[in-house]
Order: sequence, then structure tokens, then C-alpha cells
Amino acid sequence: MTSTDLPLGNFSVSLSVADLDASRAFYERLGFVVFPGVTADNMVILRNGSATIGLFHGMFEGNLLTFNPGWDADGAPVDEFVDVREIQRRLRAAGIRLTLEADESGSGPAALMVTDPDGNVILIDQHR
Repeated sequence: MTSTDLPLGNFSVSLSVADLDASRAFYERLGFVVFPGVTADNMVILRNGSATIGLFHGMFEGNLLTFNPGWDADGAPVDEFVDVREIQRRLRAAGIRLTLEADESGSGPAALMVTDPDGNVILIDQHR
């Protein structure tokens, strides 16, 4: 399997933070700006050029590598993408154990998770 065989979508780093305001201020001092339209009481998405960081308070433990099928690097919908359920089938076929599975009988938004050999969690989170 090559990277072109399994496009995972837009990439970002999702950080679990203790103090959302302090973390936001820190990353803004590093030159990140709030990504328009993507904020909530317990999260904020920030960009610096093509780098995207999500700050999340109380939503999950640890940090995640995040991929979003169906979104481009600007968070805009793309016409053609590999559905998360198809990604899940391909990962299983490649012998990768899933730690969170998408309901394969559904459609639309869904997510899956895998953990790499070093314990890093990868979230594939489809919002459309």
C-alpha cells in the first residue's frame, strides 16, 4: 500500500490542553491565528501557514495525529475522497488493529482510531 492508495484527508495535530485560554495565547504568540468558524467552549483550531493545531480541553486524553477525509488543507469540502469506512476496511486488510471503529453500516460523519507501535494515537475523523 502506498500513500496514494489511501489518502487520509487533511492533517492536523490535536492537543489535549489543561487551560484552553493559556494554550491559545501561547500558540498565538508563536504566530498561529484562529481558524475562522471553528471554535467552541472547549476547543479552538489554529493555523500558521499550512500547519494546523487543534486545542481541546476535556475532550480526550493525550495528543492525537488527526486526519479529516473530505476536507482540504483549508477545511473546505472536497468533491472526491475516500470514506472513513473504506479506509477502515483497507486498514484491517493491511493487518492494522483498530482501537475505535466506525459503524460500517452507516454513512456520513464517523471516526476510527489506531495506535502506532510507539503508542501515538491516530484519529481519522470524517465530518461529512
